[in-house]
Amino acid sequence: MAELGADTGAQVGEESGAAAHWRSTLWAMVGIQFVMTMAFSMLTPIMPLFLPELGVHAAAAIDIWAGILSGITSFVAAFASPVWGRVADRHGRKLMLLRSSLAIGFFTVLMGLSLNVWQFFAARMLMGVFAGFSSSAIALVASQVPESRLGYSLGWLSTGQLVGSLVGPILGGALADLTGSYRIPFYLTSATIFIALGCVWFGVHEEFVRPQSGKAGRSVMAGLVALIRSPTLLALFFVLLMAQFGVRTVQPIVTLYVKEMVGDLPNVATLAGIAFSITGVANVISAPFLGNRSDRIGYRRVLLIALLGSTLTTLPQAFTHNYFVFTAERFAVGLFVGGLLPTANALVGRLVPRSDRGTIYGMTSSAMFMGNSLGPLLGGFLAAGLGLSWVFLMTGAVLALNLVWVYYRVPEYQPV
Repeated sequence: MAELGADTGAQVGEESGAAAHWRSTLWAMVGIQFVMTMAFSMLTPIMPLFLPELGVHAAAAIDIWAGILSGITSFVAAFASPVWGRVADRHGRKLMLLRSSLAIGFFTVLMGLSLNVWQFFAARMLMGVFAGFSSSAIALVASQVPESRLGYSLGWLSTGQLVGSLVGPILGGALADLTGSYRIPFYLTSATIFIALGCVWFGVHEEFVRPQSGKAGRSVMAGLVALIRSPTLLALFFVLLMAQFGVRTVQPIVTLYVKEMVGDLPNVATLAGIAFSITGVANVISAPFLGNRSDRIGYRRVLLIALLGSTLTTLPQAFTHNYFVFTAERFAVGLFVGGLLPTANALVGRLVPRSDRGTIYGMTSSAMFMGNSLGPLLGGFLAAGLGLSWVFLMTGAVLALNLVWVYYRVPEYQPV
């Protein structure tokens, strides 16, 4: 899109400079994204089960706190992300990966040491101030790979993230069941994150040229103005917000939904972890395929396919009372959800010059963080007030509205 002043000639030159090592950078980041997501997602299925140990016992209070704790980190990160994106454009995206992983590892230890729910809440809130590993990873990869391989590369980066989300909940749930402790997974998570930090330090190469004084790219305010003035970017901002909102709304209640189906079995944490991870299995299959196809058949078309399929596979979950059927439905929705974020982020990258991608991805990451935050919050309150099934109905409605929004507001990208 010419509205952001992307210089095609300059991009070609930048591509040739990064082409010598872009594949090794991509695969290193795929592996590191896997490790980070695996570590962090270990905590997802056990957080609702950890709440009684932190002093929360009433069923409705557990529903609400599960949503609050799942959403607070992303809510705070939504406001911090544009600032860190600007810093990334000035000082390099690799530095932001190191900063974020160090902070996440530290605050994860504090979560494991928490004695009450308010200490746990404070640790997750402070984590949001320094969070943003995934958005920094997207900005780094998008600034190093050739333009024509953007959907392919972000699809594989998303695959690393999704495989981590597949393995992590199973490990976290199994570890909690085997040890009888909900604190040990937090300490193991922190150790794994510090290992990922070392991998970033030694394994990631970034070809970054520090901007000259007075030519440091867009300021945060200028990036916001550019986002507002670009109809396509603004539309994609809301696509990312609604997509994350719809996906994340159900996450804090999956464990509770599984527990409602199977009762108080001794392996309920493991079963909940499987229900989480089966979606990741489907994502692994679909994300690289849909990301690659978006470079070929068009980003808008892939977004429409992914949103339609996500809507049609989410709604039946509200009426399911059998664990195995529910798990099959979670797999089905994962086949379509996997294509949403890499495709939307690839389209954002095609509309923005490389020098500004940290700032703009910081803005769009704010949309994702807002969706990450508001989804679990509303899901928790809705589950407490109306019941768990209503969360799936609302999620399906949000995905359907997103489908309509993309159909009418997002044009197909046309290379200059």
